[in-house]
Amino acid sequence: MSSSTVEPTLPPPDRTPEPPPREAHLARAQHHHPTAGRRPRSRLADLAGLVDAHALALLRATVGIVFVGFGVLKLFPSASPAEQLAVEAATKMTLGLVPETVLLLSLAALETAIGIGLIVGRRLLRPALVAFFLHMGGVFSTLVLLPDAMWQPHSPAPTMEGQYVVKNVVLVAVCLVVAANEWGRRPRPRRTAE
Repeated sequence: MSSSTVEPTLPPPDRTPEPPPREAHLARAQHHHPTAGRRPRSRLADLAGLVDAHALALLRATVGIVFVGFGVLKLFPSASPAEQLAVEAATKMTLGLVPETVLLLSLAALETAIGIGLIVGRRLLRPALVAFFLHMGGVFSTLVLLPDAMWQPHSPAPTMEGQYVVKNVVLVAVCLVVAANEWGRRPRPRRTAE
């Protein structure tokens, strides 16, 4: 009995083997489109990357805009829904020694300055953050100083004015993140005179 073995046939040296039909299609697609083999990045992913890269600046700017807006409103009589509440709380804190118009203008100037400091950043950021947290201490003190206006009778639920104050926890959280980043950075080395 003779056994025969079949030798595999190789293509001639000048020809490359043809890939199977599906692989040939993918190879042609990659030749025409370099990203065809990779998963394309979506516009949503690009937007997410952009937001992530500028997240702290975005947080600072949005809180700053809110503060400038609320501060400017207090410059116009009866334009701010929180005007009377702010004046009553500030009057209690100052023991009634400061006139209401001065208190209102001071609050307007303070809130506007905080907003500008947050928006601009740089050297204004740290003073703006300190002023922000001090101001928030005053804002949250209204929950204790004006209990009848802040809380519903016979209920632990806040009134509409109380909700207006309580929602500031979001702004506090945002500024805590901004402050942690600002104070957590290493100081730049000072240049020495040569």
